[in-house]
Parts: sequence; structure tokens; C-alpha cells
Amino acid sequence: MFKNFKGISLVLVFILALSVVGCGKAEESDVDTQPNSNIEGATNGDDVLTQAVSDYYTNMGSDIYKIAQDKFVDKVNAEEDMFILDIRQSDAYAEGHIKGAVNAPWGTAISESLDKLPRSKTIMVYCYSGQTAGQTVALLNMAGFDAKSVNLGWNYGISKVEGVEAITETTPNEFGQPTGVEIDTEIKEAIDEYYSGLAEVNGTTYANYKISEDNAKNMLDQEDSSIMFLSIRKADDFAKGHIQGAENIPFGKEMHKEFNTLPKDKKIIVYCYTGQTAGQTVATLRVLGYDAVSLNGGTGMSSNEPLGWANKGFSLVK
Repeated sequence: MFKNFKGISLVLVFILALSVVGCGKAEESDVDTQPNSNIEGATNGDDVLTQAVSDYYTNMGSDIYKIAQDKFVDKVNAEEDMFILDIRQSDAYAEGHIKGAVNAPWGTAISESLDKLPRSKTIMVYCYSGQTAGQTVALLNMAGFDAKSVNLGWNYGISKVEGVEAITETTPNEFGQPTGVEIDTEIKEAIDEYYSGLAEVNGTTYANYKISEDNAKNMLDQEDSSIMFLSIRKADDFAKGHIQGAENIPFGKEMHKEFNTLPKDKKIIVYCYTGQTAGQTVATLRVLGYDAVSLNGGTGMSSNEPLGWANKGFSLVK
């Protein structure tokens, strides 16, 4: 009887060993099939946002979600079928806007109008200088729209194009009926939160998710450890001159894969050349949970004087 018991015990041990090995393989397989994200902070709860940001960069065309102001005016003159969204404040819109443009002032008016935007047309977005349009374009594309910002906005771009007066009007244009577009719930909630969050920052140093050149310079001079500067200019331009202490992640299709190198416990001041691609980057970073703002005017160029770091007379280091 003892021998039989011993034999039965050996069989049970063998079966148990097989079950443990089987469980181990199942767990290993589960791990291997989990999505592998290059963006820090991705969890099952925010996979949708992570994927939207990843798609935004990997699907980026050579136009980097922008259109030159003169080409935009040419398209308006040619009466191309597109949707024009003016996100300046209502008083500026009333003084003069591009023919056919609809006004959704920068803020919750944009998120509240998503269901009235078309998926079948390119949405051309313009603001004053291009920075808030850059933020808006990033969010709209993540929501599934085909949106581009007009270079340098109204003040520094559109209004300076020869002959633009012929396509400028003061007659207001209204949104049509809801278009029936469907937007992923998590993305819609993130966009709503993004624009409603402006109420918390407006009236502060970081109004409109931006920071002025003077305020940024003061924080740099004070060696404020709560901030970091992120240059998204090209690597060769970064080497020629950048804000002291800045890190460099060049703007482009692969940049999101380096977001995991950025801290989530600091204010990230993003800058480019004039502020427009920095606006796009700020929007994607904030959607992922980073505390990012853009530097007003970027480093500055002749096309957007007097805006920008260098245009203010602040130095760049090599």
C-alpha cells in the first residue's frame, strides 16, 4: 500500500510540475503580446492617446502640418474646396477675416465645435502668429481631421501677402449643422480638458500654454530648477546656437520616440524658430501628461520680428 501511495505521489508531483511550466509560458506570452510604446507613461488607460500622438508624428508629411501664407491665399483665390477656421478673438475676426472663414475663438469654442467640422475637407487654421494654431492643428489631427496651420498667422503672414485685401471680408460666417463625425471618447475628453484648462493658466505667466521671452529669460537667469528648455530646431541649428542648458529633440516624424527622456516634474519650455511647430509639440506633450509650454516667437526670425528670443536681443550659446 505504501508503494502505491508513493507511486501516486510521484504522478501528482509530475502533473504539478507540468502545470507550473505551462503557467510560466502563458505569462511570458502575455508579456510579449503587450503593446510596446516608446512614449513614457503609456498605460492601458491612455493607450488611445499614446497611439494618437504616435500616429500624428509618423503620419507627418513634408509640409509638417503647415501651409505657406501665399499658397494659402492662392488656394482661397482659386476657390478651392476647404474649410477655413479663424481662431482669433471675435473682435479681430469682425475687423476682417479671410473670405468664408468661420470663427471659433481660441478656447472652449474650438472643442465645442468639433462636431461641426468636416472630415471630407482640409481644415486651414489661422490665429495671430501661428502658435495657438499649431496647438489646435495637432489636436484636430489627433481627432481624425486633416488640419494645417497657416504660416505666421494673420499678423505676420496672411495680412502681408500681396492682394489679400481682395479676399478679406467683415461679413461673419456661421458653422453649419453637426457633420456626424465620430471622435474617440478618450481623445474628445482630452481635447475638452485641454481647452478648459486654459482658464487655469490664463492671467498667469503661462497664459495660452505659452511663456513670454522676458519671463523665460528671467527664469533662466535665476537658474530656476523647476523648468527646462527643449529646442526642437534642427540639430545643426542647435549646434550653431541654443538657449543655455537646452536639450535638443529635432521636430519630425520620429521625435515622439524620445519623449521618454523628458521629465514630468518640470515645466518644459519648448521652442523652435517662430513658435509654430513648438505649438504642435506642446499640444502632443500635454496630451501625454507633460507640463509643456511654448516660448513666444521661438528663437525668432526676420519674418516674425519683434517676437522671439534672439529678436529680443537675448543670446544663444554654442
